Amino acid sequence: MSLLVELIAKKRDGHALAPAEIERLISALGTGELADYQMTAFLMAVFFRGMTDAETVALTQAMLRSGEVLDLSRVPGVKVDKHSTGGVGDKVSLCLAPLVAACGVKVPMVSGRGLGHTGGTLDKLEAIPGFRVDLDARAFARTVRDVGTSMIGQTAEIAPADKRMYALRDVTATIECVPLIVASILSKKLAEGIDALVLDVKVGRGAFMKDVASAERLARALVSVGTRSGKHVVALLTDMSGPLGLTVGNALETREALEVLRGGGPADLVACTLALGVEMLRLGGVARTARDARARLTEAIASGAAARTMERMIEAHHGDPRVVREPARLPKTRVRVPLTAPRAGWVRRIDPLALGLAAVEMGAGRTRADQAVDAAVGIEIVAARGARVSEGQPLAYLHVRRARDAEAVRDEVQRAFVLGASRPAPVPLVLARIDGGAPATSRASQPRARR
Repeated sequence: MSLLVELIAKKRDGHALAPAEIERLISALGTGELADYQMTAFLMAVFFRGMTDAETVALTQAMLRSGEVLDLSRVPGVKVDKHSTGGVGDKVSLCLAPLVAACGVKVPMVSGRGLGHTGGTLDKLEAIPGFRVDLDARAFARTVRDVGTSMIGQTAEIAPADKRMYALRDVTATIECVPLIVASILSKKLAEGIDALVLDVKVGRGAFMKDVASAERLARALVSVGTRSGKHVVALLTDMSGPLGLTVGNALETREALEVLRGGGPADLVACTLALGVEMLRLGGVARTARDARARLTEAIASGAAARTMERMIEAHHGDPRVVREPARLPKTRVRVPLTAPRAGWVRRIDPLALGLAAVEMGAGRTRADQAVDAAVGIEIVAARGARVSEGQPLAYLHVRRARDAEAVRDEVQRAFVLGASRPAPVPLVLARIDGGAPATSRASQPRARR
């Protein structure tokens, strides 16, 4: 058996590691035989030298085996999850999971918290009074079986190697590395005991991947490694050149997701939810065609089945299910400060990164994992991209605890709205679709309704 330092040197010199060698490195990290500074050296070597698909599969599996894999074998049916790479205003999981579950597909979902300019599903769920994201494995499996979906946070037992390695990557400038991103995402997702996975890879200024080429490389790697790990994986590349929906902030976004389940919600949020839902229903085997899947999803909303599923999940997580019908029960501020248009014109662009950073400054997000968030504060957009506004007309409202709290972000949020003399052209929501069988992209024919 090679010494650990020899394995690090092998990768440093650009050679591929065998699965057993990668397993040895990850195992040694868990036992303490491999020091953090040595793992940092390995991560830096991967950052510069890359990994083959076979290596990335081996790394994913080794990180997966560093902890427990949730046992959902007693839950009947195909288990399908969705993962988003994150974006500003992305609250899709909250409405997607109960909607898909209402159509007969089991949706186990292990989610994360917000960090930086993108929000986290767990923070939005915890805006619901009483909602607990820390169900144990047995309660999680029982809720998936009985309700159809459950949404929890990563436990200490799920892919612990990923937690160690991500913490090191975060402070050593090795986050932006496709093999490491792929292994981090998939090791957690495969630990859920799922059969299939739909990926929402966001593209644009408000996303981690800023351009289509980079997003497509990541999506193809995720699909390839997930497929080679024995799962059926489909990825959609979706636009994040502007915020998704009309709200940024935890309770505000939760309210908006609940509106979708009741048959409302912004057009782009509904479109993104349905596009991902179609893929999940097809992977789950309850719909053969996209048309059939869309019809089932639409009926689940119209009949109230999706909203009832959300109520049942909230109750199973010890939350107040009345928020689905009575969103006023969600946390809210008493103060709304309007930001008005400085002149007449068309809203040509809304900078999602500026809004995301402003929301963090307001207390809706965090810059360190140990920071708390204020569920009530946030930004409400009233003039979406493509809207015609008059001088002095509100563009957005800042939801703050005190009027003076708005001063720190007022200018930043106002500058996020770019006005022009002409109406902007619509932007497609779905930019590409990549499937594990034969990866291919195709431009969407439907324009993005709101942008």
